[in-house]
Amino acid sequence: MKTLKIAALMGALAIPVSGPVAASDLDNLTAEERASFREEVRAYLLENPEVLMEAIQVLRDRDAQAESQADDQLLSQNAEEIFNDGVSFVGGNPDGDITIVEFLDYRCGYCRKAHTDVAELLKADGNIRLIIKEFPILGADSEASSKLATATLQHYGGDAYYRLHDVLMTFKGPVNPQTMPAIAKQAGFDFAPLADLIESDAVADHIARMHALGQTLQITGTPSFVIEDTMLRGYLPLADMQTIVAQVRAN
Repeated sequence: MKTLKIAALMGALAIPVSGPVAASDLDNLTAEERASFREEVRAYLLENPEVLMEAIQVLRDRDAQAESQADDQLLSQNAEEIFNDGVSFVGGNPDGDITIVEFLDYRCGYCRKAHTDVAELLKADGNIRLIIKEFPILGADSEASSKLATATLQHYGGDAYYRLHDVLMTFKGPVNPQTMPAIAKQAGFDFAPLADLIESDAVADHIARMHALGQTLQITGTPSFVIEDTMLRGYLPLADMQTIVAQVRAN
């Protein structure tokens, strides 16, 4: 254990030490002094086990603060790609005072759960701008769903895309070239113009771009959200999203 780590541990745990162990250069302890120090620490922790929980909480708080600071830097450095990439779907109120960016996978159970909450949030709050980032990570059906969604966005535009988005979020069967025409029909448009576009470089490049951004932001699961300058990894119930939106507005 390095000198500073020992000193920090004693400080965090408020462990009283005496004699040679209290010397400033703890690296120069003899074997006997080290054994004495370890025994003193052990005895103190056995007598005061609650101190361990306090120290663990301090470490957790420090880790959370460090992660938050790292996220702030990532969001700042990649703000243009996150909020104004010029290719992602933009819905809700395009002029809203709060922007929510969602990285999603259509086959993700928690994304489907979040879909209902996000829809309710947009319905209740008419001042939110929604951006959707295709982030398929759960296999072939996920990839096919995002290809279909991206091709729809590129060919038919945002309205058709969002209708398809709603369909894909509730669709229970496989998504593949055989089922895509029926899925498109359910969303209210013809699949035929998309047949070639789905496997085009334009669609592949779009999805690759979303993946690259997600990796830069250290996103490893879906759903993940960016609400203005706040990174949120994982599912959030509606009430929590409303609380965060209110907090962001207050700041």
